[in-house]
Amino acid sequence: MTDAPDRPVEIRGGVELPARRRDVELRTGDGLTLVGELSVPLDRPAVGTLVTLHPLPTAGGFMDSHVIRKAAARLPALADLAVLRFNFRGVSSPRGRSDGAFGDGVAEAADLAAAVAFVRDEGLPTPWLVGWSFGTEVALKHGRDVEVAGLVLLSPPLHRTSDAELEAWNEVSTPIVAVVPEFDDYLRPYEARRRFGAVPRVEVVDVEGGKHLWVGEKQTSRVLTEIVRRAAPAALPLPSSWP
Repeated sequence: MTDAPDRPVEIRGGVELPARRRDVELRTGDGLTLVGELSVPLDRPAVGTLVTLHPLPTAGGFMDSHVIRKAAARLPALADLAVLRFNFRGVSSPRGRSDGAFGDGVAEAADLAAAVAFVRDEGLPTPWLVGWSFGTEVALKHGRDVEVAGLVLLSPPLHRTSDAELEAWNEVSTPIVAVVPEFDDYLRPYEARRRFGAVPRVEVVDVEGGKHLWVGEKQTSRVLTEIVRRAAPAALPLPSSWP
C-alpha cells in the first residue's frame, strides 16, 4: 500500500499497511542460509519485536502462512512492532527457499537462534516469539536457550514438546501465553489447561469459536489483538480501518 487513499481503508484480508520492508537472510550456526523478511515501522522506532515461527512445513506451513503474513502487513503500522518472518530450513515460499531439510523441530533450534541473533544485530528490542502450531513446538523446545521477552503460542498442539521440556520452563520467568481455539484439531482448551498445568504461570486464553487455522477476519483480528496485548499493549484497541 503506497498511495494515500481518498477514504479510510478497511483492514482485512490482504491489506498491507505502510512499513519499511526488506528481504533478509539468516545464517545458522550449522552453516545454512534461511530466507525471510523484516518489516519495521515506517517513520519511528519499534517498541517491540516479533520473531514469528510458522506452522508445520510438511503440512504446507511457511513464512506466508496467513496469520504471520498479516502480522507483518499490519502490526508495524498499527502497533509500532518490528516483525521478522522467515522460512525454516528446507522450506520454500515466493521469497525463496531456505537451505537444509526439515528437522522435525530439533534441528530448527539453530534456525531460532539465528533469528534471535539477527534481531539483536539489528538493534531491535528483545523479541517475543510468536509461534503457530509447529512453531510453538520450536519455541517451547528451544526458546529457553535464547534471549526473548516472552512467548505467544497460537494453536499449540504439544505433539513434539515433552512434559520434561514443559516443566523446564519453571526454571525461568519468561511470560508464556497460549492462545487455544475452542475447536482446535489437536489441543482444545480443557486439555491445554491440563498439559500447561506443569507450568502454572502459563496463561491459557480460550478463543470461543476458534479453529486451528484461524480462518476469517474475526479470528485473525482476535489473534493479532492477543499478540499486541503482550508485545505493545498501548496500541490497543487495534483499529478496523486505516485513515
